[in-house]
Amino acid sequence: MTLAVDRDVRSQFPLLRDNPGVAYLDSAATAQKPQAVIDAVTSYLTSENANAARGTYPWANRTTIRITDTRDQLRRFLDDPVPSASGVHFVSGTTEGLRAIALDWLPSVVQDGDEIIVPMADHSANVVPWLDAVELLRRQGVTLRLRPMPYDSAHDYDVSRLPIGPRTRLIAATHVHHVYGNDMNVHRLRAAAGPSVVICLDAAQSFGHLPISMTGLDVDFLVFSGHKAMALPGIGAVWARNQRGPVFEPAGWSGSPNTTGIVSLAAAMDWLSDVGLERISRWTTFLGARLTAGLATLGSYEVLGCQSSLEAGATTQRRHGIVTFRHREIGSNDLGFILASDGLLVRADGHCQGPSGEKTTSVRVSLHVYNTVEEVDRLLSTLTALNS
Repeated sequence: MTLAVDRDVRSQFPLLRDNPGVAYLDSAATAQKPQAVIDAVTSYLTSENANAARGTYPWANRTTIRITDTRDQLRRFLDDPVPSASGVHFVSGTTEGLRAIALDWLPSVVQDGDEIIVPMADHSANVVPWLDAVELLRRQGVTLRLRPMPYDSAHDYDVSRLPIGPRTRLIAATHVHHVYGNDMNVHRLRAAAGPSVVICLDAAQSFGHLPISMTGLDVDFLVFSGHKAMALPGIGAVWARNQRGPVFEPAGWSGSPNTTGIVSLAAAMDWLSDVGLERISRWTTFLGARLTAGLATLGSYEVLGCQSSLEAGATTQRRHGIVTFRHREIGSNDLGFILASDGLLVRADGHCQGPSGEKTTSVRVSLHVYNTVEEVDRLLSTLTALNS
């Protein structure tokens, strides 16, 4: 495979450049920021910082235009087939975006006895808001039934057992699983659900990591967090197709927008587009395959998720740069401390899974374009020394 990351790309990340002994392997939690994003935010704050849609002076007007332009840029970034009809709403992140859909939009489209399908083994951000919506409606005298999403033995959605019925109104789904790294094959949901069911997609682990085309992906909502895609924390968006059900609008007074966050998101999309999302996806998939192939030779480790993707050269490789595992004797939290002492920064905990998810903590390695083969091999070397 052609090397997809080079020294020039890596050198654009100041925190990584200035800490050469550290291997940052926690990009699913938050991605590092390239200099271009840092510069864009600094330039905005030192040249034209102002509130949007509040004043008539040049700084305020330019900020308002920036926000409108970023909405349009996001539509292009997502290959929006009908940008004139879709909505882009900036939120603090995936959790707030999903809660807005569940609590502000869903109650207006369901009736007593309707059903929704929820992935109870995915991130809690894509479970709890729907549970809250069921409880909110219950207090209003409306029964909304929650049907758990079925999974197969590879932790993929089992579309053959999807509990679609005449009262199904919405399916909540995840694009790339935050623990297993699986592409959840959500393109299959539309054929199984039919033309009228709304599909809401948590894209927290796919936006900024691989190409996403809303032309080819027939879902109604896409929600993401910018900080996982090289923007600042505290910014994300809800993209709404607005073709099934009422037009989506978050309830209440919106207040002042996160202008610096929006500036950072625009700069991050520019940077990601310049490097190439297909290139990023190929590279992180390659690194994930290298790591899983190495772990498969170490008997002390259990790798979570699709086991067929552990074989070197396997045709099934759906881990988009996320590999999660456990040592059979060393606790995951302890293993996380051991790795950190060697400059290998991973996440070690329960990973915020929903109530049907993993009950035992694990170590998650999540990769991005700035990671290298040398870092993966260094991790494997440390893990091999602990193999017993």
